[in-house]
Amino acid sequence: MKHLTPTPCNRAPIAVSRMRVLSPLRRLGHAACLSACVLAGVQAFAADAPATTPARVELETSEGRIVIELRADKAPKTVANFVQYVNDKFYDGTIFHRVIDRFMIQGGGFTTTMLEKPTRAPIPIESNNGLKNVRGAVAMARTANPNSATAQFFINVVDNPRLDYPSFDGYGYAVFGNVVEGQAVVDKIRAVPTGNRDGNQNVPLTPVLIKTARIAK
Repeated sequence: MKHLTPTPCNRAPIAVSRMRVLSPLRRLGHAACLSACVLAGVQAFAADAPATTPARVELETSEGRIVIELRADKAPKTVANFVQYVNDKFYDGTIFHRVIDRFMIQGGGFTTTMLEKPTRAPIPIESNNGLKNVRGAVAMARTANPNSATAQFFINVVDNPRLDYPSFDGYGYAVFGNVVEGQAVVDKIRAVPTGNRDGNQNVPLTPVLIKTARIAK
């Protein structure tokens, strides 16, 4: 099944009641009071701790390195799905098989011989998350069925507002990350010569290989 993009045309405050804390502590004694105070301190520290740094994925391609920052805060199921494919090394040896300058570059599903790799079950769409298909944004490719995305993804090389939720079909395309390093590599890929191959259009004449995809350390 070919997954295609369309052709171009806060934290709550914590209130603690002093009466509720002191009354039971008088009965429990000094040791219990100390334990409770330590626990309260840990909880307060946890509440004020900064959010976890977003995960990043490094794509080593035949044209250079691309680093994608993932937005699990906006598209948790999509990011979990993508990370699982990365951890399974699914993307290693796949190609950017559909390249359209002034639109997007799409990959993550085909081998260099244009064989489509078998995938896990599709995921529900998370396009209504506030993220936009702007230049450098990474989104899931899918068929006409909005809940059909599996492994293939695309990187917008220009702003593509018509792909944003709700788009032309009521769903749009789910953005789940953005390029934070290697935009020049993306621009290099967008400009490669393309043609038709095995019934597919816009295929790079020389394969653009995703050598490896790894969670950044």
